Amino acid sequence: MAAQQFDFGMIGLGVMGRNLLLNMADHGFKVIGFDKDNQKTTAFEAAANPGTTVKGVVALQEMVSQLAVPRKIMMLVPAGKPVDDVIESLLPLVQKGDIIIDGGNSHYTDTLRRVTYLKDKGIHFMGVGVSGGEQGARTGPSIMPGGDQEAYPHVQPMLEAIAAKVNGEPCVAHLGKGAAGHYVKMVHNGIEYAIMQIISECYDLLHRGAGLTNDELHKAFDSWNKGDLQSFLVEITADIFLQPDDKDASKRLIDVILDKAGAKGTGKWTSQDAMEIGVPIPTIDMSVTMRNISAIKEERLKANALYKNQSGKIDTTKEAFVQQVHDALYFGILMSYAQGLAMLHKASTELDMQIPLQKVVSVWRGGCIIRSTLLDLFTRIYTQNPQLENLLLHEQIAQLLADKTENTRKVAGAAIQHQYAAGCLLAALSYFDAYRSGQLPINLVQAQRDYFGAHTYQRIDQPGTFHTIWNK
Repeated sequence: MAAQQFDFGMIGLGVMGRNLLLNMADHGFKVIGFDKDNQKTTAFEAAANPGTTVKGVVALQEMVSQLAVPRKIMMLVPAGKPVDDVIESLLPLVQKGDIIIDGGNSHYTDTLRRVTYLKDKGIHFMGVGVSGGEQGARTGPSIMPGGDQEAYPHVQPMLEAIAAKVNGEPCVAHLGKGAAGHYVKMVHNGIEYAIMQIISECYDLLHRGAGLTNDELHKAFDSWNKGDLQSFLVEITADIFLQPDDKDASKRLIDVILDKAGAKGTGKWTSQDAMEIGVPIPTIDMSVTMRNISAIKEERLKANALYKNQSGKIDTTKEAFVQQVHDALYFGILMSYAQGLAMLHKASTELDMQIPLQKVVSVWRGGCIIRSTLLDLFTRIYTQNPQLENLLLHEQIAQLLADKTENTRKVAGAAIQHQYAAGCLLAALSYFDAYRSGQLPINLVQAQRDYFGAHTYQRIDQPGTFHTIWNK
């Protein structure tokens, strides 16, 4: 074995992999990274701070042979087959007791399969969600490990050292059994989709609807970020409105960006898996749908010409409407969190993941894309009541929503009346109204199902299951 024994190895020296390793090196760990691209290994070593121990190699065996036992190896490669390929290439080089970590956005079912596959070979496998983008990876991300309890203590010191800190507490914790880490990251990304979409809908209503300029939009979002909407996504939104176009300094960049979004799939997975376990997350679902609609730009232009959509000016004073939209955004963001966390609550038992929600919201307080001042409140709520099914059942949340709902309805009404697509905001409002309704019209659906398919129904006045021969 080579004389130099490294503490941690990374497969894949793209932006995220390189920055996570450099972060570890800054905290005194000896790190080694592998990438087939020699330019990436060279750039990795060149980016290291003086006095740190950093090495890049282009041969996998060279990396593995220089790692201290038990070896701790993280992969940051695209989800799917590339992860399985890397595992197969590692198997001849590692030994029982070694730890392989998938730090990418793998689907949790793949992670479960890999945990079982490698456990039979005596190798520990952990799925770890990492959020914060390239800057977060370098200076302090939010880290969501799950799975192998036996392996976690071996990587815990490193993960705690590099994670974002809030009040001195690292934004990392073991978040449950099996594939819990990747499941929590998947739901995190679903919430992220929803909040981003709601922010964009509010922007549209303020900009095209109420006529706010980019400077006025910056002022509004910047002000909100200093108050109860303080969050990473609101903060960067305020910055975006000031960014000049690098091709034409007389324009703002936001005004020349095509309204057509891409997606990597994690939002879609959140929707699919929520349906699998029967949890309603309509705001997250709608955010995925709105991205899909944005992608069919050519069809939208044809429809616009055919139907002559005329999103009109909203008859309001700017100042009053800005306050109404603030409340609607707060409302929508809270619904997005409530739905995602309700999904985690259900998955914790349904999929036997034992996810501690108080740790989840605590880990999300710093480093990650959905970090927000609201998460301090959620941490206190789940610490008091770890088994809370839904945030909307907590009195303090009810009080916060009480003075936001009326303005949310006004904004939703303005969107409908003036032909603005505000799918996420409307889905959030419908979810709220349905969730707190003691009576839904599903009794008619049950009658219809029994009429055409003898699916039976229950009654409100006596127990049991019933079927009726319906009159023609």
